[in-house]
Amino acid sequence: MDFAIIIIYTLALLLIFFYSISQLQLLLNYLKAKKEVDISEKFNLDNISEIPFVTIQLPLYNELYVVERLLKNIAKIDYPGEKLEIQVLDDSTDESVEKIEILVAQLQKNGLDIKHITRKDRSGFKAGALKEGLKIAKGELIAIFDSDFLPKQDWLLQTVPYFKDPEIGVVQTRWGHINRNYSLLTKIQAFALDFHFILEQTGRNFGRHFINFNGTAGIWRKECILDSGNWSGDTLTEDLDLSYRAQLKKWKFKYLEDVETPAELPVAISAARSQQFRWNKGAAENFRKNFKKLVKDKSVSLSTKFHAFFHLLNSSMFLVILVLAVLSIPVLFIKNNNPQFNWYFNLVAFFLVSTVIFLFCYYAAYAKIHGKSFKSFLNFIGMFFTFFSVAMGFSVHNSLAVLEGHFGKKSAFIRTPKFNVDSLKDSWKNNIYIQQKFSLSIGVEFALWLYFGFGLYSAFMLNDFSLAIFHLMLFIGFGFVVFRSVRI
Repeated sequence: MDFAIIIIYTLALLLIFFYSISQLQLLLNYLKAKKEVDISEKFNLDNISEIPFVTIQLPLYNELYVVERLLKNIAKIDYPGEKLEIQVLDDSTDESVEKIEILVAQLQKNGLDIKHITRKDRSGFKAGALKEGLKIAKGELIAIFDSDFLPKQDWLLQTVPYFKDPEIGVVQTRWGHINRNYSLLTKIQAFALDFHFILEQTGRNFGRHFINFNGTAGIWRKECILDSGNWSGDTLTEDLDLSYRAQLKKWKFKYLEDVETPAELPVAISAARSQQFRWNKGAAENFRKNFKKLVKDKSVSLSTKFHAFFHLLNSSMFLVILVLAVLSIPVLFIKNNNPQFNWYFNLVAFFLVSTVIFLFCYYAAYAKIHGKSFKSFLNFIGMFFTFFSVAMGFSVHNSLAVLEGHFGKKSAFIRTPKFNVDSLKDSWKNNIYIQQKFSLSIGVEFALWLYFGFGLYSAFMLNDFSLAIFHLMLFIGFGFVVFRSVRI
């Protein structure tokens, strides 16, 4: 039994190490990208003959609290009116339908080419709505915004010009966060998303590896969508699916790190849970659906296949971390009861390099937003350990999502409730879309909170503190997730 535990524990450490190596390469790519001058050919939008027609799609489902803010913001987009249409793809089943009808009618009176499009059923969920709208879209370019996004007035002027290159299929922009400092939960989410949008997206794009359209705040060439097989609702992350199919068809993606599109982060942990579940399950579903095709494509480099492996299995790292965490306490006892394994535990200390690599990678993204002062660095250290503690606290919930994805269990697309909250004075407690209920995973998380509390006690009992920081982070992370989940 001891040997089996050590073997599984070592394999988990190795997987995390190789994942950290992939992140280190993205960091190096990111640093190189910062030195590169962008010489992309671009449309001259001062020349009316070069201005392409754009359709903006706004997929909505029961967005009572944010739809007015969304439509008023979109109406301010700066682009020639004769070259722009807006589709409100409304799958709502509540009172927001009537509210949208009134808002759209008002904007139509102001001369805006905007249509309120509804369906009788939600087949295909968001992917189905986008596909339905595409059938009648007049634009050769299709911009997509979720209901909680607030693109700046010049957003189209900053993104559309890159489509002069006929091989560009997608232009994706970086997400911003209007309520970053609302709570510890929003700070943690912003910390993770900044890392993805600053380091990962830039690093993959510079290295000519596969990246993903992030479901919103991006713009597609209509021809690219159709050539790649159109939107499909057979995974929970239709954006990642179409992204891989498009890049397998040799379409290029352009990522614009310096074009920020503000959005609202979930402020309730139940909303964050539903979003995390969808993203993590969808990634696993996409690994199952698309990775074999990529491996078989001889035109794709080994380096790109390596990065695609960890890109599509990114969410599966939660399962690896959960296994590592659960086994860490038995490993602590094995270490103290079997001195013949001392050589092994001295060797395992090498894997601390993974943590060092992650620290450097996350700091590069953090410094982009918060600067490089000493105070900022100290704040980063605190946020780095807080983020990883809470991320590990989500590992049970996210591992269940990953397992469902890998084993092909289908589930409905569960929307993330929006709140229209961007300052501390705003309250979300009475949001009608919040579903606060006890689940089995919360019970498991509570048991693991106690389990890692025992791990901390074991450090004192055995007088061995080699894993004490790890167990403290797990104890804090699971405690945060559990106690935030059982209260409003």
